[in-house]
Formats: sequence, structure tokens, C-alpha cells
Amino acid sequence: MRSPDIRGVGMTSQRTRDRMVIRLSEQGIRDSRVLEIMAREPRHLFLDEALSHRAYEDTALPIGHGQTLSQPWIVARMSELLHQQAPSRVLEIGTGSGYQTLILARLFEELWSVERINALHCLAGRRLRLLKAHNARLRLADGGHGWPEAAPFDAILLTACASELPEPLLSQLADGGVLIAPLEALDGTQWLTRVRRSGDQFDHERLEPVRFVPLLEGVIR
Repeated sequence: MRSPDIRGVGMTSQRTRDRMVIRLSEQGIRDSRVLEIMAREPRHLFLDEALSHRAYEDTALPIGHGQTLSQPWIVARMSELLHQQAPSRVLEIGTGSGYQTLILARLFEELWSVERINALHCLAGRRLRLLKAHNARLRLADGGHGWPEAAPFDAILLTACASELPEPLLSQLADGGVLIAPLEALDGTQWLTRVRRSGDQFDHERLEPVRFVPLLEGVIR
């Protein structure tokens, strides 16, 4: 993939982004702040140039290394669910292209994001610096370990599917905090799930069916 270029910021029209936001609103996204940010930020800059013309379509797109940039509705929905909690300290597991990271950085005061694939980690960092998302702290690490020295977090967002949530992530969630993640059921279906912590209790609420790449262990340098 090519490194991001400042000329790419204006490559698509505001009208294109506005159409995406209208579609998101029609699909049930109600958070005006999330919609405002997604109407402004250049999603196409987070894709290889050959795919950038498809950036605002209602579909997930490949970013290399077996990973994808989630469809706009998923990005908006997960951001909306977190924003409802008004957290100040947020941990994202799976930086990926950096687009979801950018949206979170615009929404929240303090953001930490972990990526296990070095090529994606480096490229996302360049994109986020280009767009002056200076409150996003990035780390190359196994996401299942979280970011212990920065814990606890008011909210945690997991952008890959797990059959069982890693214990370190649960322990790093603040009491009263919320974790949003796609979780795999016994029948193989995936559900966007909201997990709320109350002391040592973790209450799970299934929201809607989704499809994500699996959460994997280890770091790829």
C-alpha cells in the first residue's frame, strides 16, 4: 500500500460523504456527532489508491494482511454505542487501517489503540499524524493483552471477533465501564455485543448480527 498523501484528502467530494451519512441515518444511526464526524473525515485516505473510489460504499473493503476496513454502518454503530456512555478514556483493539481510530479520536478525549500487524500499525500511524489525530496513542502488540499500564478504561472497543473475551481486557475495563465487541455464538453466528461491568460481574447484551475477521494472537513484524 502507498503511504498517505496530503493530496488525497480532497480526492472525493463533500457530496459523496454527505450521501453516505444520509444512508447511515436511514439505516438507523441517530448520533448526530458521529454523523457529523463521518461526513467530514476522508475515509478514502484509509484505503489503497486502487480501492479509494469505493470508500463510501456500504461494504467492507480489504486493507491487506487478511484484514478489512469495516463498512461505514459498522463504524458508525460501534462509535455510537461507545459515545452513548460518554467515556473519556477509550481502548481500541485492532487499529487496522486507522479509520475507526480516527473517528474515535474525534469523539473522545483520550484514546489508546493496539494493532498486532506491524505494516498496518505503521501505515495507520502515518495517516493519523497526517490528519492531526494527536490524541490517538498507538502500540504494536497482541491486542488480547490490552494496554495494562494505561488501564482502567471507561470503554473498550474490539474490532475483531472472539468466541471468548480475553481476561486482560475484562480486567482493564473500569467498574461501570462498557465493552463493545463482536462475539461468536456456539452456532458460529457473530453478534455485536455490549458488555457492562459492575464490580466483578460482566453483563452481556446481544445487539445485532455482524461479520468480522477473527481475533488472533501474536504480533506480526
